[in-house]
Amino acid sequence: MAPNQAGDELVFFVNGKKVVEKDVDPETTLLTYLRRKLGLCGTKLGCGEGGCGACTVMISKYDPFRKKILHHTANACLFPVCALHHVAVTTVEGIGNTKSRLHPAQERIAKSHGSQCGFCTPGIVMSMYTLLRNNPEPHMEDIEDAFQGNLCRCTGYRPILEGYRTFAKDMDCCGKVANGTGCCRSGKENTMNGGCCGGKANGPGCCMNGKEDSVTMTSSSLFNSSEFQPLDPTQEPIFPPELMTQSNKQQKQMCFKGERVMWIQPTTLNELVALKSQYPNAKLVVGNTEVGIEMRLKNFLYPVIIAPAWIPEMNAVQHTETGITIGAACTLKSVEEVMRKAVADLPPYKTEIFQAVLEQLRWFAGPQIRNVAAIGGNIMTASPISDLNPVLMASGSKLTLVSKEGKRTVTMDEKFFTGYRKTIVKPEEILLSVEIPYSKKGEYFSAFKQASRREDDIAIVTCGLRVLFQDGTSRVQEIKLSYGGMAPTTVLALKTCKELTGRDWNEKLLQDACRLLSAEMDLSPSAPGGMVDFRRTLTLSFFFKFYLTVLQKLSKSGTKTMCEPIPSNYISATELFHKDPIANAQLFQEVPKGQAVEDMVGRPLVHVSAAKQASGEAVYCDDIPHHENELYLTLVTSTKAHAKILSIDASEAQSVPGFVCFVSAKDVPGSNVTGIANDETVFAEDVVTCVGHIIGAVLADTQEHSRRAAKAVKIKYEELEPIVTIQEAIEKKSFFKDIKRINKGDVKKGFEESDHILEGEMYLGGQEHFYLETHCTLAVPKGEDGEMELFVSTQNPMKTQEFAANALGVPSNRVVVRVKRMGGGFGGKETRSTILTSVVAVAAFKTGRAVRCMLDRDEDMLVSGGRHPFLGRYKVGFMKNGKVKSLEVSYYSNGGNSVDLSHGVMDRALLHLDNSYNIPNVSSVGIVCKTNLPSNTAFRGFGGPQGMMIAECWMSDVARKCGLPPEEVRKLNLYREGDTTHFNQKLEGFTLRRCWDECLSSSGYHARKKLIEEFNKQNRWKKRGMSIIPTKFGISFTVPFLNQAGALLHVYTDGSVLLTHGGTEMGQGLHTKMIQVASRALGVPTSKIYISETSTNTVPNTSPTAASVSADINGMAVYNACQTILKRLEPIKQSNPKGSWEDWIKTAYESCVSLSATGFYRIPEVGYNFEKNEGKPFSYFSYGVACSEVEIDCLTGDHKNIRTDIVMDVGTSLNPAIDIGQIEGAFVQGIGLFTMEELRYSPEGNLYTRGPGMYKIPAFGDIPTEFNVSLLRDCPNSKAVYSSKAVGEPPLFLSASVFYAIKDAIYSARKDSGLTESFRLDSPATPERIRNACVDIFTKMCPSAEPGTFKPWCVRV
Repeated sequence: MAPNQAGDELVFFVNGKKVVEKDVDPETTLLTYLRRKLGLCGTKLGCGEGGCGACTVMISKYDPFRKKILHHTANACLFPVCALHHVAVTTVEGIGNTKSRLHPAQERIAKSHGSQCGFCTPGIVMSMYTLLRNNPEPHMEDIEDAFQGNLCRCTGYRPILEGYRTFAKDMDCCGKVANGTGCCRSGKENTMNGGCCGGKANGPGCCMNGKEDSVTMTSSSLFNSSEFQPLDPTQEPIFPPELMTQSNKQQKQMCFKGERVMWIQPTTLNELVALKSQYPNAKLVVGNTEVGIEMRLKNFLYPVIIAPAWIPEMNAVQHTETGITIGAACTLKSVEEVMRKAVADLPPYKTEIFQAVLEQLRWFAGPQIRNVAAIGGNIMTASPISDLNPVLMASGSKLTLVSKEGKRTVTMDEKFFTGYRKTIVKPEEILLSVEIPYSKKGEYFSAFKQASRREDDIAIVTCGLRVLFQDGTSRVQEIKLSYGGMAPTTVLALKTCKELTGRDWNEKLLQDACRLLSAEMDLSPSAPGGMVDFRRTLTLSFFFKFYLTVLQKLSKSGTKTMCEPIPSNYISATELFHKDPIANAQLFQEVPKGQAVEDMVGRPLVHVSAAKQASGEAVYCDDIPHHENELYLTLVTSTKAHAKILSIDASEAQSVPGFVCFVSAKDVPGSNVTGIANDETVFAEDVVTCVGHIIGAVLADTQEHSRRAAKAVKIKYEELEPIVTIQEAIEKKSFFKDIKRINKGDVKKGFEESDHILEGEMYLGGQEHFYLETHCTLAVPKGEDGEMELFVSTQNPMKTQEFAANALGVPSNRVVVRVKRMGGGFGGKETRSTILTSVVAVAAFKTGRAVRCMLDRDEDMLVSGGRHPFLGRYKVGFMKNGKVKSLEVSYYSNGGNSVDLSHGVMDRALLHLDNSYNIPNVSSVGIVCKTNLPSNTAFRGFGGPQGMMIAECWMSDVARKCGLPPEEVRKLNLYREGDTTHFNQKLEGFTLRRCWDECLSSSGYHARKKLIEEFNKQNRWKKRGMSIIPTKFGISFTVPFLNQAGALLHVYTDGSVLLTHGGTEMGQGLHTKMIQVASRALGVPTSKIYISETSTNTVPNTSPTAASVSADINGMAVYNACQTILKRLEPIKQSNPKGSWEDWIKTAYESCVSLSATGFYRIPEVGYNFEKNEGKPFSYFSYGVACSEVEIDCLTGDHKNIRTDIVMDVGTSLNPAIDIGQIEGAFVQGIGLFTMEELRYSPEGNLYTRGPGMYKIPAFGDIPTEFNVSLLRDCPNSKAVYSSKAVGEPPLFLSASVFYAIKDAIYSARKDSGLTESFRLDSPATPERIRNACVDIFTKMCPSAEPGTFKPWCVRV
């Protein structure tokens, strides 16, 4: 029974239009099909592995088994087109647009400022839209759950939740239930402190009142929800009726053949069984969430794929005597629904296992994956860190297998998994169903999982723990402890279980169990995945949680137990995680009374592209339509960190269909030398100096072909010794020359006068930018005089132009670089985007055809570098009262394989080594290490956060040593107005102390500190901590000549204005602010002003959009251009004072007055000399203070951010909505930097963390539950346009308050273990570092291996 001949028709609908496809390649994903074939570019590619949600679409189908239409979200980047038969797809373009009308889900995210760069917006809109289709009146919790599979790097999530809260039926103004206790409008006091702002709610001085005092009005609403159009479920597009009628007809088996893969979709179990015996090695695919990733990222090839999704027996759910049998093709979402119903309907004693399954599914990937992934796939993938397999194994679930031979049932026990990703299932057998048993009376079950991030993350350790007691006693009759993440397979702790059987459930059993488990669940110190001590400790911590949970349940059931009741301070250890709905307040100063209505400066104007971003109409680099004969480029990069290239063989690549050519160093027409310090090459020639070093590139007709061809290029190396870590670089003295120092005062004398001297060191890990849009370039050769047009996602058009011209061997005037917008930048597109652009330009020159390349996420993370890891060593002298006298500090950074911007980053770190503290005597040195890693580069904060973090480290040590409250010691050392810094700049307009006092009072710091102490007394295994941290951030490029900007302004005869300036838009709202500035300067409404793009042929020689100064310098340049135009219009206005703007412009044109002007600005008097320690490095400073409270789980290392209050000085805000968005976005990015994001490298310098699967940025659930931001009032800044201040980078460091709150909580945990001395906590404070620092009986049972006795899986770079 061979599959029927090709020629099957695939029928599906996209946005209501019917699509019929004859020849489909099974390797084509829905995303590729939508973007290439249908030209629907609203759905974005963010990661290609289902981890970021940028490609979310809604899938609708009629379910013949349940007789209803189902809508669910799915990741288009993994969804195979072949699986779309008789399915309706809805993309962001299909629900609304700016031309007719936006859907409420689009309108609300735009108007509530929830879209900054906009690249993640369509995916978030589709998650929300699908939720509303299924449930038009969701609860706030449903909304938060719907976003578990979506990431955003810009906004910090708060405005998205805030805007979408307006759909929730249970939420009102501030996130507390409307007018219940603690509602901001209710007049009742909040438990923590009086009302939301510390004032009595709605009494005089309440922040919600509007009237703060007679002079300035404070507002707390960034948008007006009464303007939102209502959601009308009756207006949604209907499900195509044709698909309803189709479902009654008998399906026939379908087959599609591609270049390499055949896809067969059988309709009956018999067909399936026959196919599996014919193709025993075929993969069964339902959701493609595993196979899709294997084929794309792991280079696996499965020539035959069988899709069993239509087979009734594999979708069936049956309730039997002993449990519930679930078909193997049932999705995890449907498993969840079945379990939820069972838990609701059955007596609790029967559903212990079902509850554990639900607890694991709650944190299992994101909704987009759970909606399509099948339970059978989860079992058969046999992943050692599967979240469900330990539950199924511990519960003894039964699997039914079917083949030509018939059926057989196997129990999922210790024999089921035979090796890494292998099971006892034979190749020709199919997993038909799984039976999950009911629990019995006296049986208890728990499941636990620990990951780096709670939402959508793979487990570090996961487990299913079950115990059955003899009737009515607490004596163990049967016990099963199953763990994932502790071996190449899911394992049962057999020895431990055997020993514990027949024992009483008491303290002695607990001690023995932990002793036995620590021996049985042992890991080699070089085990894959690393974190060995943490993983071993977790197995014990989980058992302890299980032990306590069972004790609690035994005492509730009235079983006569011999053991003591649980101590009350242990109870919180058994609580499952729950998160309160978010609550927040944003306070800003209203515009002065009498400001003209059309003057938008100071008003929360929505980002000018927000509506286009929310409807998928905004065009990013890869959305530009394809040119005739366009080619696709894929990079060929080094797999060795340091090696000689012996040979490059591209012959095998030539046999790939669609291959055009291979490009390498010999094809560069100009100079192969490139880079900021001319120490890099466009293509590596003889030697590679990092993994990911670009050696060549392959050109082909499609991305799939170029990708395949690039993998076929063979390179032979002769390996050389690599230097990977800062430690190795220090030992081998591998440094970039130009070591900077800043010295002030007499350090030696300072130490002599001090009461105490402390020494220490701190390490800070790097950070990946994770802009949602990866690097992208489209090069279009013009065919004459070497002209070329480059469309690039870059923050730096000037260097992009210069480096490309240099590589092409033409003058800069032949190369035009155009930037419409970026899907995020954060510094990662300041210089590193040029490594790709120059390659693409050379390829376009060689072929004479347009060439496009958008890096895949794994390539982008590999080649582009990130934030510099830092090591700081300090020696600090101070008095008994905590006053710091003297500081000696050395900073080492890991610069990677080229200079790039590393010296600038180190300069800024040294200039911020004081944070906000006045230190009379300073001696400092900054050394950049040269290593064999991809060159590290600019990243929001640019060395400032690293410099300040180390300052806060010694500051918290000082407070500990003096035994004084840290907030007092910090305040004692703060600068005052008129002080000079260690680099001899006088502080003027120093508002930091105002921010400090306001933050202390608005956060209710002292009252909450007492509550925290009380909480910590009452809880042994959960601890809270709180910290308040200031920041002072210098504003200017540290390279003086970069502090310049240009603008070009055209006024057309209809009165409309076209504006361009030197800055690029990457979501930070720069264009919006520039329009506001021009609008006020010219006195015309913002609707008349348009910014199309940034390009090198309108404003030349632009500085990169970086260093937070873009609004300052470009704003002044725009202002300058406006003044020129106004000056020319003056005589015309005088002769017709009552005329309109249009009249004046018409007259000017007819009087031959030029209506085009350039503007220019440079920041006066900046420039600093390190040798002499004189000059003025910064134009001014931005200040802020944050107070954060966290709760840690001492057993697992988990932490949750309970509350953060920020007070920020942004001068007189140009746009409070954008400024608050920048503060929140930077803060959440900082939470990632200091608590979650960890780049992991092998000892050979190979990056493991190459995508969202292993690299975790903060998700919706990681932001502080209560998040309050307030802009300091009445603090105009004379140094920048319209008294504003820079806001992009300064707030990032405030998230250090979360790190030090965690450290504070760990102190409390260590105190309970009898440890009071200070300890070292490196950044980021991941669950691993938190757990290992909370020393207790369990950590002592898992001693660390001696360093040097083994080769670690990963190293700290």
